Amino acid sequence: MPVYLDNSATTRPSAQVTAEVARALEEEWYNPSSLYAPALGVEKRMRACREKIAGALCCKDAKVIFTSGGTEANNLALAGTVGVSRAPVRIAVSAVEHPSVYECAKTLAEAGACETVFIPVLPDGRADADAIAKELQKGLTLLSVMQVNNETGALNDIPLISRLRDQLCPSCRLHVDGVQGFMREEIDFNLIDMYTLSGHKLHAPKGTGALVTKRGLRLRPSHIGGGQEEQMRSGTENTPGILGLSRAIDEMLALPDRRAHMARLKMRLSAGLKAAVPASVINGPRPEEGACHILNVSFPGVRGETMLHALEEKGVYVGNGSACSSRKTKISRVLSEMHIPARTAECAVRFSLCPYTSEEDIDTAVREVKQAYEVLVKYQRR
Repeated sequence: MPVYLDNSATTRPSAQVTAEVARALEEEWYNPSSLYAPALGVEKRMRACREKIAGALCCKDAKVIFTSGGTEANNLALAGTVGVSRAPVRIAVSAVEHPSVYECAKTLAEAGACETVFIPVLPDGRADADAIAKELQKGLTLLSVMQVNNETGALNDIPLISRLRDQLCPSCRLHVDGVQGFMREEIDFNLIDMYTLSGHKLHAPKGTGALVTKRGLRLRPSHIGGGQEEQMRSGTENTPGILGLSRAIDEMLALPDRRAHMARLKMRLSAGLKAAVPASVINGPRPEEGACHILNVSFPGVRGETMLHALEEKGVYVGNGSACSSRKTKISRVLSEMHIPARTAECAVRFSLCPYTSEEDIDTAVREVKQAYEVLVKYQRR
């Protein structure tokens, strides 16, 4: 069996989720906007999924807008806020946000819809709270920060950021991209205004996600049409995907020690890699301080892409810490913003776990990294 340690890219749908999607396609294929009993039954099950999401976020009264995934939800949060705001509109996002936030913020500014400010980060990858405070004092319409960084596992201090917003600019909306955090790291939705999640990061089907907002919060709709999702996202909902997401949430809730399990394995992985390759460097927070499931490590002298393919040959799948194109290797924007030297950043590999990762998976990965490194480092460029 392959060892899959790229769960931040996507996760494998469980057998139960796959069966639920198949059942929905065969038995509950009705349009939830129709008025006869089978369709109303589907709508009821969608409503139950919304309630599960709200419950997982510790909020009783929130609006859950189903989307095609995290990218659409993040775009809706940013563009939707800018679209209903009066000039001057000023938004701030951290410099290490996922492209669905970072590029959206850039595009809105380039179109003249708003002024965009990029918040610098600390060496461990967290958004600089002092810089956030300064921008809030100048006045912001929207502040968007990720709960967990998808490359390094850096955890932003959402309670602190929320307090700063409340004290310095109460009218500023606070959006949190929770794609890498939902069901893995705790968050109190009552501290923020909007939250993004994506199904395929927690063993649900691709093409499912949601933007969770406070009741009464206005947004410009992302889709115009029949008025589904409380006028925010027209189009017939992806009911098989949503029911699969609902089942995936049930399965995560049935694993109450999932975070502790992943944290233990992450520490085992970190210690094992350091013993196997003493020269290795962790990029981002110390393992015990970051998210429970993401570890970014550089193996000096071996490019990340080279290590990735060497491990692939042994049936171990990991993520590359650098964004690569067919013509040249680019240094990760995230690692660059953390001021990690280019020679270190180009050697980065991301390991990301899930609740179903085993000790055997970790030990196999460590063993294969050691063997690959001992061979590949001999060919490093001088």
